[in-house]
Amino acid sequence: MSVTWRKLGHVYSASGERPWAASHAYCPTAFLVEDGSRIRVLCAFLDIDNVGRCGWVDVELGRPDRIVAVATEPALDVGRAGTFDEHGVTPLSVVRLHDRRLRLYYAGWQRGVGIRYTIFLGLAVSDDEGATFRRISEAPVLDRVDGELYLRTGALVRPDGDAWRMWYSGGDEWLGRGADARPRYSLRHVRSADGVTWPRQGDVCLEPRDDELGFGRPCMVSREGLLHMWFSRRALDGPYRLSYASSLDGGLSWDRDDGRGGLDLGPPGAWDAEMVGLSSIVETDDGTYLFYNGNNYGQTGFGVAVAEGL
Repeated sequence: MSVTWRKLGHVYSASGERPWAASHAYCPTAFLVEDGSRIRVLCAFLDIDNVGRCGWVDVELGRPDRIVAVATEPALDVGRAGTFDEHGVTPLSVVRLHDRRLRLYYAGWQRGVGIRYTIFLGLAVSDDEGATFRRISEAPVLDRVDGELYLRTGALVRPDGDAWRMWYSGGDEWLGRGADARPRYSLRHVRSADGVTWPRQGDVCLEPRDDELGFGRPCMVSREGLLHMWFSRRALDGPYRLSYASSLDGGLSWDRDDGRGGLDLGPPGAWDAEMVGLSSIVETDDGTYLFYNGNNYGQTGFGVAVAEGL
């Protein structure tokens, strides 16, 4: 199977309409609302202090490049001072439960002194189709452990029968010093009985090469026993680009084929001319859509593409 992503256009970027959403639209996390009327795209907006809060943008189901509504208040605000998510909350993965509620797995950011920041995974739930979320705990559900002291984030969570599975980014290495320091992280896999309590450590299933920092934001579809993954590959000398891998064993090991990412950079000067990545996939009767960030990690907002060949 050879999949390409046909771009439908730029959708949205915050431009100072509200104090809590002065810029960006980071990590678009799309899901189909229960009545099937629209797609809701959660994303993180930044204030003037670069503190991120989770909001949403609703788009038409058959025309996901057309905006229907935009949140006027945060769907999930930052945590209390001193907590793991006091400086930012970034949506990552949405799962609909049997009781129709939504679970949101999100990245919680906290600025550091010895290192620039730490990021761990939080969990919140919604009773109103993601208009608002409430934390299940002020502590992370994926906290620091040996070997993953600074980063446990970028998660994709999927129910699997009576259990739960997660693919996420984890690491404890920083390259460089000061403001130029960058983290290095691998893609890891872990299982849970309830999706709330997770084992202390995950198994590495994709390691960065010498010229790479790591992998972010996996998104997947399953076809005829083969699991297809698109992930954001971050090189040492550049921002994220969309890459591809496939798995025959349910996602425990992966065969990379970076050339099959299927989403090219935009033309010079375009909103996505320098970066494409941090994507999520939503499957609908009208098509399979990829929502993704462009330049400078969401500063130019997000766009959408439709799968061809999937």
